[in-house]
Amino acid sequence: MEARTPERREDVTVLIATRNRPDALSACLDALVTASSQLPGEVVVVDQSDDDATRALVDRLAADGLRVAYERQPPLGLGAAQNRGADLVSGEVIAVTDDDCIVDPGWVQRIADAFESEPGLAAVTGRVLPLPPAGDRTEAVATRPSEVARRFRGKALPWLVGSGNNFAVRRTWFKAIGGCDVRLGPGSPGQGAVDMDLFYRLLRAGATIAYDPACLVHHERQTPAGRMERRYPYGYGIGVEVAQLVLERDLYGLRILAAWLPARMRALAAGARRGDATRVGEEAAILRGTVAGLLHPLRRRSGLSGRASGA
Repeated sequence: MEARTPERREDVTVLIATRNRPDALSACLDALVTASSQLPGEVVVVDQSDDDATRALVDRLAADGLRVAYERQPPLGLGAAQNRGADLVSGEVIAVTDDDCIVDPGWVQRIADAFESEPGLAAVTGRVLPLPPAGDRTEAVATRPSEVARRFRGKALPWLVGSGNNFAVRRTWFKAIGGCDVRLGPGSPGQGAVDMDLFYRLLRAGATIAYDPACLVHHERQTPAGRMERRYPYGYGIGVEVAQLVLERDLYGLRILAAWLPARMRALAAGARRGDATRVGEEAAILRGTVAGLLHPLRRRSGLSGRASGA
């Protein structure tokens, strides 16, 4: 029997930012185009790599029939890459995952159906589960396992809303709020929280965001050292985001901080009670990062110039 060609959803464009990880990106794209029950209309890859390996990979996949738009960009950070990608998408819905993720076969279809069934929906987020351990990559990172569907309207604690490696947003909403804040996220001075800030500003602008546990991606594991390396920037980004909100006279930033710090302290105390030195070290790194991030905008006043695209 002849294999069925999956339907292509022209209204959905998948956006992937990448830097120096062609092998991971190859696995990500392969899963997207070979296992999906529905294909996206297009894939946009924004590449901030130091060499041409990723470009060669994309050229090869395009020659094999993948609809892919490739853009090379200086290393300006994740927010700048996603902003540039949003300028290139052809679909109304921008579906975002990371280059070290493997999307579920029904991911594109679930996203498309959610927006099609609810014209007023601004964004969708979903579950993130770890891939199986591979060699010394044994530690899960950026996990979001909840199977409970939720809807968010109005201001909310941003880490409850979703994860930056699994979300989709209407292009009109993304543009309306000015896209990502390029001061935040990996590769930027703010180091983290570009996704948290994006979700918060969408909600602040009146958006409805749905968390759909059936919208699923699997995330690559890290070595223990690799997981630890991510803890300080994670806290740093939250600290920078809070400080920027307060400096912009959005005092909900203080509400975010008032929830964040006790949660981290409780996690640190729980680790100490169990004698879990790794957990204590991770939470201490997050707290150090948060404090340093709170001071970041005060040390770098030039960093408060706005949300330029970085394109």
